[in-house]
Amino acid sequence: MFAAFSPLSAQELDPALADRVRARLADGAIHWGGDDEGGAPYQFRDANDPNKVVGFEVDVMDAVARSLSKRLGTPIRAEFAKYEWVSLPQGLAKGDFDVIASGMEMTAENREKMRFSRPYYVYSQQLVVRADETRISALVDCRPLAVGTLSQSAAERILQEYGITRIQSFEGQTEPYRDLELGRIDAVLLDRPIAVYYAGANPRLKFVGERIGQGYYGLGMRHEDADLAAALDAALGDTMTSGELQRIFRKWKLWNEDQAALASRPNPAELAGLGFDAEGKPLDAQATGDDRTAGDIASESAKAWTFDRYAPLLVRAAGMTVFLSVASMALAMTLGLVICVLRLYGFAPLRCAALAYVEFFRGIPLLLLLTFLYFGLPELGVDIGAITAAILGFGLNYAAYEAEIYRSAIESVPRGQWEAGRALGMSEPLTFRRVVFPQAFRTALGPMTNDFVAMFKDTSLVSVIAVRELTKEYQILARSSLKYVELGLLTAALYLAMSVPLGYLSRYLEKRWGAGR
Repeated sequence: MFAAFSPLSAQELDPALADRVRARLADGAIHWGGDDEGGAPYQFRDANDPNKVVGFEVDVMDAVARSLSKRLGTPIRAEFAKYEWVSLPQGLAKGDFDVIASGMEMTAENREKMRFSRPYYVYSQQLVVRADETRISALVDCRPLAVGTLSQSAAERILQEYGITRIQSFEGQTEPYRDLELGRIDAVLLDRPIAVYYAGANPRLKFVGERIGQGYYGLGMRHEDADLAAALDAALGDTMTSGELQRIFRKWKLWNEDQAALASRPNPAELAGLGFDAEGKPLDAQATGDDRTAGDIASESAKAWTFDRYAPLLVRAAGMTVFLSVASMALAMTLGLVICVLRLYGFAPLRCAALAYVEFFRGIPLLLLLTFLYFGLPELGVDIGAITAAILGFGLNYAAYEAEIYRSAIESVPRGQWEAGRALGMSEPLTFRRVVFPQAFRTALGPMTNDFVAMFKDTSLVSVIAVRELTKEYQILARSSLKYVELGLLTAALYLAMSVPLGYLSRYLEKRWGAGR
């Protein structure tokens, strides 16, 4: 499928090309997108330093950055950008990073979305079943059964081609194997590096059948980034010819004859120098062919995830949840009051516009609004940051609900209060501000508090636009450590610590203000 690799010169790139690439990477970094949420062995959190992301693609991108530094004659570093796997193409198109390096399969569908570098890894699919499974010996046996896989992956397309109709698609790569263990599905088909890491050392699971569906991982870029693609091709070639790529794959127990052939297309006599005999068989199964030992990394990593390592990360993420909720609620309350006043007391066109606002934002899903603000607005020439988009999205959405709460509360104030204000010589605006609204606000306080508590939980939706709040942090850490219960209890405790005091505060204020009635 790919021509034999012919290494480029080890000298610097063509001067004109190098100048353009240096300008393209003017901040001295190549920003690459990936998903560290249960993303082993590609990229995942380091149990010894949870603030650090490790994985074989992290090492590959660091090696690529070092090669670019030499070829461009200027320091280049690799910087990781966290993104949900299914949203990586949108993030690339938006310009949130320069390159995708996250097991991105070089399929025809993906080629329509992005330009690819030369391949750096040969993958294949591996079928996994429970250890006591006797019905399945090959993929064709799964046609009447439920099979799990990763959403929008090559494995999902293979299952469709095999006529398997009971496909369970997951957003993460740890959940399929957990459901398989629990008996919720009958088999899992995923890329072999994933299977090796999450199933290879699990005594309750086993591999069945031959590897199928060989394909290639490549670095994804925007179609217009031809210069960057040429530079990355040269850098990947450097890592191959120097043996650095081989060392990385050996470190992660991913080196095999497919990778050796991809790196240099050697003839059988040359294979011995790469760790294979003349027939292409591994000389050292521990270091090359027996990649099931990679599962040991997973078990050791899980043991290293202790309370003192994950708790600070969850607390920090809870701080982001509080910030988003407070800022969004402040916007919602302010905007909601304006909408309410326009609907009750504005001219006819303003009343219609206020009503349209309420019906529109109550009628569309919040997830749709967040996605449009972050990914859609740039197509119209308006580019806003992820946190700004989150606050704006929640503020606009919740303002519609706050407006209705204010409206019903204001209308519940007896008309006699207005008449009393006029009898005292107050204007209508002054009566509203000093007499009507304070009473209405007391009535609205309870529903407003409920909305505020709901917003704490709804902030979990911002993960789709690359904001890491408490629920997202829990998902990332749980998939890295496989401690779903332990981390789940701590996460629930943090949510309760944030929301329960609001209820007490609301009841206290209602009781205090109600005493003067």
